[in-house]
Amino acid sequence: MYDFVIIGAGSAGCVLASRLTEDPSVTVCLIEAGPADTAQNIHVPAAFSKLFRTNVDWDYDTHDEPHLNRRRVYLPRGRVLGGTSSINTQIYIRGNRVDYDGWNQPGWRYDDVLPYFKRSENNERGASEFHGADGPLAVSENRSRNPMSEAFVEAALDAGHPANTDFNGAEQDGVGWFQLTQRDGRRESSSTAFLHPAMGRPNLTVETNLQVIRLLLDNGVATGVVSHRLGEEVTVRAQREVIVSAGTYNSPQLLLNSGIGPAQQLAPLGLQVAVDLPGVGQNLQDHVLIPMIFTHDEPVSMLAAGSPESLAEFMSEGRGPLTCNGPEVGGFVRTDPSLPAPDVELLSAPVMFVDNGLGVPTRHAVSFGPSPITPRSRGSVTLGGEDPTTKPRILHNYFDDPDDMRVAVTALRLALDIARQPALNKYAGSPYRPPASDSDADLEAYIRAYAHSIYHPVGTCAIGSVVDNELRVKGVAGLRVVDASVIPEAIRGNTNAPTVMIAEKAADLLRQDQND
Repeated sequence: MYDFVIIGAGSAGCVLASRLTEDPSVTVCLIEAGPADTAQNIHVPAAFSKLFRTNVDWDYDTHDEPHLNRRRVYLPRGRVLGGTSSINTQIYIRGNRVDYDGWNQPGWRYDDVLPYFKRSENNERGASEFHGADGPLAVSENRSRNPMSEAFVEAALDAGHPANTDFNGAEQDGVGWFQLTQRDGRRESSSTAFLHPAMGRPNLTVETNLQVIRLLLDNGVATGVVSHRLGEEVTVRAQREVIVSAGTYNSPQLLLNSGIGPAQQLAPLGLQVAVDLPGVGQNLQDHVLIPMIFTHDEPVSMLAAGSPESLAEFMSEGRGPLTCNGPEVGGFVRTDPSLPAPDVELLSAPVMFVDNGLGVPTRHAVSFGPSPITPRSRGSVTLGGEDPTTKPRILHNYFDDPDDMRVAVTALRLALDIARQPALNKYAGSPYRPPASDSDADLEAYIRAYAHSIYHPVGTCAIGSVVDNELRVKGVAGLRVVDASVIPEAIRGNTNAPTVMIAEKAADLLRQDQND
C-alpha cells in the first residue's frame, strides 16, 4: 500500500515521483513497463535512432493511414525509465502563448503555466523573465555546431526569415539554434534530471519491467493497479490516488482496458463498462515532418560520428559530433502573415535521416523539412483486442482535413526556397527522392508518399472531455491522468517540455488536495 501509485516512469511520471517524495511523509510507487535507463546509447545524443525498435521502444505503428497512401507510420515511444525523453531528440520547446490561452481552461493559460516551466528549468543562460536557472532539468546550448546547421540558418535568413536566439522567449517566429535538454553534452532525460536524484529516498519505490494491465476500481474509486511481470500477476494499491502517466497511446489504452471509455467500444470486447466516457482515446493529434534529404561529398555529416576521435572528444569534453541531437537548428514560420502565431516548425539535421530514422545513412547528407504544427485532423486510439497486452490500434488520420494538406504544400515550398539559397549550394545540390515538380499535385503526392510522424502525439485524454482542469478523470474518484494525452489542442512545437510542465503543475494540485 502506497499513498500514490504512478503508472509510467516517463517525462511526466519521473517529475511526479520526484516532487511528491520531497515530502517524507508521502509514499510513492512508480511503475515502469520497461527496464532501467542503463543502455549506453540512451546517454549519447547522436545515437537516439539506434534505440528505435529495441527493448526500450514500444515500437508502435499507425493503422493504415487513409490519406498517406495507406502507409503504416512508425511511432517510437520510450519503454524505459525516462520514457520518450530517453529516446527523443532533446529539443527544448514550450510552444506559444496563444496555445495555452487558446485552451480556455482555468489554470492553464500561459501566465499560469510559465512559472512551472521556469521551476523545472536549469538554463545555462541563467534566470530571466522567461527562464529558470535553479530547477533540476538542464537546458543547454548545442555543443556540436555542425557547419551544415550553420549553413541552414544562413540560408533561412537569406530567404527572408528573421533570426531568433530564443524560441521560448518573447517571440517564437524566426530561425536559429535549438536549446537542448543536455547536461555537459549528454542526454538529460526526466529520469536523469528528476528521478535519479530522488532514488535514494526511502519513501520512493521504483518498479521496472512491470506492465500495468488494468486499474482496480471499487465503487467508482481507483484503489490500485493489476500488473504483470514474467507471467506473474502483481497488485499494487494506492491509499490516496492512482496517477496514469503512460503517454498519449498507453494512457487511453489502460483506461479502456479498465472499463473507462466509450461504452459502444468496450461492450463488443466483453469489457464491463465502469464509466461511459466517450472522449477516451479520441481527439488524437500529431505533427508530421515532410522530410527532404540532400546528399553531397563534403565530409562534414554525421557518418564519421563514431570515430575514435569523436568518441574521445565526447568522453573528455562532452563536445563534438556525438553530442548532436539530430535537428540542431530550425525555427518557426507562418504560411500566412495574418495568422496569430507560427503554424510551421522547420527542422534541419546534419545527417541522412532516411525512412524515419530506421534506414542506414549511406552518404554525406543534410536532412531538413517543415512540420505543420496546428493540425486540424483528428485520429483515435482504440483497443487492439481482448488481451490487455495487445498493442493499441492507432489511427492518426493525418491529412483528413483538407486544410492540413494546403498548409503542408505551402510549407514545403517555403523549405524548398531555403534549399535554393546560396548558403546551401555545396550541401543541397543533389536532392534524394525529390518531388517530381513544383506543382501542387506533385508536392501533394510527395507529402503523401514520405510524410511521417515527428513524435508529438497529444490529446487522447484531453482536459475538458476526459479529465477536468485539475486532471481528475471524470466519473472516477482517486484517478488522474498526467502526461501529454491531457493536452486538448496540439501546441506549436515539441512536447517534452510541456509534459514536464504539466507534471510540475500536477504535483502542486496533488499537494493542494492533500492539504485541504
